[in-house]
Amino acid sequence: MSARFEEIDWRPTPMGDISLRRRRDPATGEDVYEVKLGEDFLMSSLFTAGEIALTRLGLAELPHAELDVVVGGLGLGYTAAAALDDSRLRTLIVVDALDAVIDWHRRGLVPLGDRLASDSRCRLVQGDFFAMVGEGPGLDPEEPYRRFHGILLDVDHSPRHVLHPSHAALYGPAGLRALADRLRPGGVFALWSNDPPDEAFGTVLEEVFPDSAAHVVMFDNPLQEATATNTVYVARKPPADQT
Repeated sequence: MSARFEEIDWRPTPMGDISLRRRRDPATGEDVYEVKLGEDFLMSSLFTAGEIALTRLGLAELPHAELDVVVGGLGLGYTAAAALDDSRLRTLIVVDALDAVIDWHRRGLVPLGDRLASDSRCRLVQGDFFAMVGEGPGLDPEEPYRRFHGILLDVDHSPRHVLHPSHAALYGPAGLRALADRLRPGGVFALWSNDPPDEAFGTVLEEVFPDSAAHVVMFDNPLQEATATNTVYVARKPPADQT
């Protein structure tokens, strides 16, 4: 039986102190893994429905037989693992700004770490996703100017509640156009948000991706004994014959 609480790792980062913790849920007896940045909870293995739905809703829009996908934000790995579950996946790049988070997976300190680190289709890349979208050769350091079928983003709490001020530009028209340039024709951008659907952001999204929608994902919150929600935005770039 594991200890009731353990801080597995703690490190200072340019964005604040990050920590990986494990606690035993007294109700189920199962281990719960949590990531904190400063005093903010970034992710918990108790709540993964939104992260998994981000992948499933995003990739469901793609008709291709072989998919090249980027995930922005590694976290505990649930978005990336859901991509690996898609039999059409050919390659997956997972970009995270914090080398500590990548190290947790490579060392097997988190439940999905061994799976992501050992799958030949998956490559973990340390980098600033937001800068990589807007500047230079793009999201694949090994293949400049590469384009992808899908880009799935789960970093900020929402377009209005960002972890760092430098992220905010991505959610405006210029930032979304730069992101669209990293997609193949007909490709999909999907975004996780902890907030309800944001009409103002939806309007901006439609300026760049006319085919877009906000999906509300509902799941049980046992801590509050209530139903919680996330939002997943899915936006599709026009196919080549419509551009």
